[in-house]
Amino acid sequence: MHTSEGQSQEADLSQTIRGMPGDDVVLPCHAEPPEDPSQITVEWGRPDLKPRFVHVWHNQKEYLADQNAAYRGRTSLFHDKLKDGDVSLKLANVRHSDNGRYRCYNPREKTEHFVELLVGSVSQPGISLAGLDKSSGEVMLDCSSAGWYPEPELFWLDGEGNIVSAGPPETTTDPDGVYSVSSRVMVEKRNNNNFTCRVQQKDINQTRETHIYVPDDFFMAQSDCSVSISFNVILVIMLVFGVVLFIWMNRNTKKKLADKVNEEQLKLMTEVKSSNLEEELKKSNQDQRSIDQQIEALMKMSEELKEQKKQLTDQTEEAEKMLEENEMKLKTVDDEVKKQTENKTERKAQGYLKLKGIIAQNNEKLDKRKMGHQKVELITDNLMNRTSEEVKKLNERKQEIENHILDIQKQLSKKET
Repeated sequence: MHTSEGQSQEADLSQTIRGMPGDDVVLPCHAEPPEDPSQITVEWGRPDLKPRFVHVWHNQKEYLADQNAAYRGRTSLFHDKLKDGDVSLKLANVRHSDNGRYRCYNPREKTEHFVELLVGSVSQPGISLAGLDKSSGEVMLDCSSAGWYPEPELFWLDGEGNIVSAGPPETTTDPDGVYSVSSRVMVEKRNNNNFTCRVQQKDINQTRETHIYVPDDFFMAQSDCSVSISFNVILVIMLVFGVVLFIWMNRNTKKKLADKVNEEQLKLMTEVKSSNLEEELKKSNQDQRSIDQQIEALMKMSEELKEQKKQLTDQTEEAEKMLEENEMKLKTVDDEVKKQTENKTERKAQGYLKLKGIIAQNNEKLDKRKMGHQKVELITDNLMNRTSEEVKKLNERKQEIENHILDIQKQLSKKET
């Protein structure tokens, strides 16, 4: 369909309609209603496209010949409102490629109206602990969020809502022009260790944020050992969940395998077809491969537990060494206190007594950390034992399946002869 452009009789003032991917939106437009509603003609288009036609209404029906393929089946008018001059366009299931400037043109009146469509998208940001500065005791936090359009802003807030200083966020786009944004920030211990990563896009009036609380122990220097204990406990807990999951999967697998073996034994007592035996052989081989995979995963976990135990042992030995050094310091301080008291230098004696108290408090903390290491080491030993037992049971089960495979192969050989 070809229409003359004519002169625009309306000011080129466009309005913006916002939506999210998958939404249905309405692009508003109004024309002077003719006396005969059947004479209404309206042309919706996008000047930046070829062909530019999005939806054309003429002679009481849609004109589809020149419609841009990207809009087929997604556009419509409100037919019951045409008599009132309402020629607004309904666009269904909008997507990012629909972003642009739309022109509503009335050939009869030679008037046009422009509407901007902005299809945005958002996603929830994720926060994680990214590291620890050993020298300052500061913690590094990482925040990332993908699937934004248009390009968003990212900034950090502390527990009081104040902006935390951070470098400019990193921004990337995928082939569809959708943005991913990420940022890292170093934070120090505060009265309120709550931090917020906020991502926002003002053009579409959308904001998403995620909060994280960082325990006080995470801010202590590396020599304090408590950070190491906290991370070790987290790692052990993750390993516990992993072992429990494997045990649960193994038990279910063993039950299924036992049921299969019983079924197979019953089948072998009767004369079965070769095709059935081949199918059973195939299933048994699959079960064998599944058990091999579980054994491999458990062995890998066992190695990780051994490494974890070694780290705990090293840290316990380090704590014991520090305790021995502190005991020597205490003995030296005691000697100095006696010496200074005998010489009646009371002020120095009081200073040594305070130093003695500080060393004693430090020893108490080291004892607690040492006990913590020993407790986690005990958990690690238990996990290693359970892992070893499960590997042993899986190997026994694997042997049963191998024997069963041999039985099936013998049955198949008899069938062939």
